[in-house]
Amino acid sequence: MTEHVWPQPLLVVRDVEASSRFYADVLGIEGGHGGDEYEQLISAGEIVLQLHRLDVDDHHGPIADPDRPFGNGVLVWFEVTDFEATLDRVRATGAEIVRGPEINPNAKQSELWFRDLDGYVVVVAGPSEYRPR
Repeated sequence: MTEHVWPQPLLVVRDVEASSRFYADVLGIEGGHGGDEYEQLISAGEIVLQLHRLDVDDHHGPIADPDRPFGNGVLVWFEVTDFEATLDRVRATGAEIVRGPEINPNAKQSELWFRDLDGYVVVVAGPSEYRPR
């Protein structure tokens, strides 16, 4: 039997509401929880990203060290159905472009790498032949 797994990455951010608006604008998705401490971002009824404010430890204790940079060595990666529309939305935010747009020669899909409000590197990729739709 093959197990099914769904990613629900959680990013620690300085401003949950601002980050929620940023990701909603860039990815064309919506907030599903709301609030200034925690948010769930939803696409087609599925959680695709969670945001948690840095200085809130809630019931679990702190989840990030405030003295270390956010996202070192992490790429937050999203495959999107309409790469060109997403590219336009990223550009409209004024986000720092790290690389692209370009075709990844290994995955054979369009990619754009950029930084979010907290400096995480985010990648949006167009549809891939490895994931037939």
